[in-house]
Amino acid sequence: MPPTDAHVDPQHAEPLHADLALRGTAVLDRGVLPGSLVLLAGGRILWAGPEEKAPAHRAERTLEHPGLILPGLIDLHCHGGGGASFPDCADAQEAMVAVREHRRHGTTSLVASLVTASAEELGRRVRMLAGLVEDGEVEAIHLEGPFISEARKGAQNPAHITGGDAALVGELCAEGRGAVATMTMAPETADAPAVIDALAAGGALPSLGHTDCDSAQMDAAITASRDALRRHHGRSALPTATHLFNGMRPIHHRDPGPALAALDAAGRGEIVAEVIADGVHLAAETVAHVFSLAADDCVVLITDAMAAAGMADGSYRLGALDVDVQGGVATLADGGSIAGGTAHLIDVVRFAVREAGVDLAAAVRAATVVPARVLGREDEIGALRAGLAADVLLVDSELRPVQVIRRGELVGTAQPD
Repeated sequence: MPPTDAHVDPQHAEPLHADLALRGTAVLDRGVLPGSLVLLAGGRILWAGPEEKAPAHRAERTLEHPGLILPGLIDLHCHGGGGASFPDCADAQEAMVAVREHRRHGTTSLVASLVTASAEELGRRVRMLAGLVEDGEVEAIHLEGPFISEARKGAQNPAHITGGDAALVGELCAEGRGAVATMTMAPETADAPAVIDALAAGGALPSLGHTDCDSAQMDAAITASRDALRRHHGRSALPTATHLFNGMRPIHHRDPGPALAALDAAGRGEIVAEVIADGVHLAAETVAHVFSLAADDCVVLITDAMAAAGMADGSYRLGALDVDVQGGVATLADGGSIAGGTAHLIDVVRFAVREAGVDLAAAVRAATVVPARVLGREDEIGALRAGLAADVLLVDSELRPVQVIRRGELVGTAQPD
């Protein structure tokens, strides 16, 4: 049987009045459904499902879309784009340059990611971004560091890497006024249990990564995180793993390290693994393996994008570090470490489907339903379902964005890459 997201009695006495009706093939909660109808009104989804079962309705405007109708995408881990960087922007107006760059390519909800910096700098950035969260422009804030491994720091400033500090976590969560959703930390950091507990108490999820730990340490941190989230009724029941494989001790047959432990936990449904499926951070085969081994809805696709997303090759900044971008690949000017991504989230979805062979519905869920659940926002965003925000991405047959609708409004038409 094809999936259905009908939530309104087709025999409803009064016809539904929609601002916009979308007809075509839609990716609904559990599958791809040709002959779908999606009705939008007042910034909400009125109805979504097979057109033959639709309730009586009338629409101000109807669009027959020949490609695919997707929910608006949600990026859990994004440092910037369009030439602007969340860790470096001078003010909220500059931060919105990055937000709009990703939004016009279909990312209707975005988590702004910071990088390792001083406590004072992190506090300033969190306060500024919290205002954008309150204004509904940014979904949440992600702190990548400073409690990470110097050995696996990647494109992070070693000058500000420090051991765990639960008091600092509490201060940042308070300054974020509930906007801090996740924090990347190494399981081996000093006072890790206290940091994990402080994150859960502050409404944020531990995201385990940038780590040189062994398998046992990763397992212990996952258990501690789940216990803390249960104890404090966290926004999600599961921690995440920051960009699985990247920024982690490599796998060795006598030292499997943190990546396999995290992947095993994802297979048991105990952690949600971030995956940067952009063709640079991971091989297509690795992406395919993760999806095949993880439990349902335990993989989330992210961009890890920095300022160069949507921009030409050249020189950029990521926090305090200089970055060179050549051929769309961002690396540190000093040392050559990969320094974030330059893709949009729809590019990541397309790579997962076209290059890694991931099922279309599974790839779309990993960029919509799963991140919404991580954020504790599944009742508001992340699916084509009655009552949720009218966030819709129309793509062509090659999964390239054609039109973007956010909260019921056309917010941009991406140009072909």
